[in-house]
Amino acid sequence: MTTGVAANPSVYQANAKYVLLLGLMCALPAFTSDIYLPSLPEVAHSLHTSTTAVQLTMTGVLLGGAVGQLVVGPLSDRFGRRRPVLIGIGMHIVISLLCALAPGIGILIGLRVVQGFFNAAATVVAIAVIRDRFTGSEASRLLSRLMLVIGVSPLFAPTVGGLIAGQWGWRSVFVALAVFGVVLWVAVWRRLPETLRPERRRAGGFGPALRGYRVLLRDRYFVAIAVLPGLGMAVLMSYVIGSPFVLREGYGLSANQFALLFAMNGVALVGGAQINASLVRRVSPIRILRCALPLLLVATVVLLVVALSGVGALLGLLAALWVTLGLLQFIPPNASAIALSRHGRIAGTAAAFIGAMQAGVAGVVSPLVGVLGGDARAMCLVMIASASAALLILASATPAYRRGGWRQLEGFPTSSADQLPQVAPTHS
Repeated sequence: MTTGVAANPSVYQANAKYVLLLGLMCALPAFTSDIYLPSLPEVAHSLHTSTTAVQLTMTGVLLGGAVGQLVVGPLSDRFGRRRPVLIGIGMHIVISLLCALAPGIGILIGLRVVQGFFNAAATVVAIAVIRDRFTGSEASRLLSRLMLVIGVSPLFAPTVGGLIAGQWGWRSVFVALAVFGVVLWVAVWRRLPETLRPERRRAGGFGPALRGYRVLLRDRYFVAIAVLPGLGMAVLMSYVIGSPFVLREGYGLSANQFALLFAMNGVALVGGAQINASLVRRVSPIRILRCALPLLLVATVVLLVVALSGVGALLGLLAALWVTLGLLQFIPPNASAIALSRHGRIAGTAAAFIGAMQAGVAGVVSPLVGVLGGDARAMCLVMIASASAALLILASATPAYRRGGWRQLEGFPTSSADQLPQVAPTHS
């Protein structure tokens, strides 16, 4: 079992298995959603409910994750990184099995909210582990590398989920999620080092947690930057939630055809993330961010024009989606790295705040796709609104677009105590 840390930075940076583990932890919420996507129409039919109600089983995971991250973050700063994530993944296993037995849509929605709450532990801890050892461009580069692992989820999860559901029914998808949880729990137990040194752990209790969040909320630049991953996630989740109905019902695709097209768009997510990972070696995260957001807004507007005009039919819509999703992957890694670099001493709490904003904003905004009709027009309008809000916040609430203002945001830990040596995982 892995409990300690080593001091060889080159080993840490070169350890692909360790990056894979962190990526799988970050991908747990996405995998929980993506493997279930092809089953949404069948769930609505099986449980005799509406499209909007079934979409709540997706957004419920996000909202539960938002609350869970706010709770888990301070706990990880108090008790270390390993214990909270092991408990969280363990509960994911139990709740997945309960979802497989859910008799009605109300119970399923409730269970998915709870599942999102405990899944949050994996994401918070993975990001906090990165911030324990990296800041600025290095943190952004590693976060982008993790996107390669996370990006595998939309490449394969819907296809796997569609095959499982087609063979054994939609309930068997949750059994598969439980099996995945077991594998991840064992990997974390054996391979995840404790990166939070005892002398850096904060006193427990409700008061210290509130003080940590109060520190974050007083930093207006941090809050503004921390909202951006949430608005980026809202763009993504609007596509994720709307696409099964837009592509399957609007364009008459089968479950397998949808899974294939969803995987093709997943390539754009992976490609965008890897381009960003290479780009941050030469260009600072804030410079990338302030260029990527206007381009993302333009791409979403083009997507709406294509959807309304019918130019290129399905192929035109998919091409516009591909470009939009590729640009999207320049937003969360850079915004998260900038925000985390400002509060390294409470990395777990800061990561929780960013993650809560990411899941919470997306969970509140993305259901508007169903409210507005669930068609391609509704999906594109919500994506445009989210991208517009992100650009407005960056331009008005931060000095990113002012001459020299980017220097106030990026790359510098808040104190010398935040500058820790890089470490490598040790194995038993």
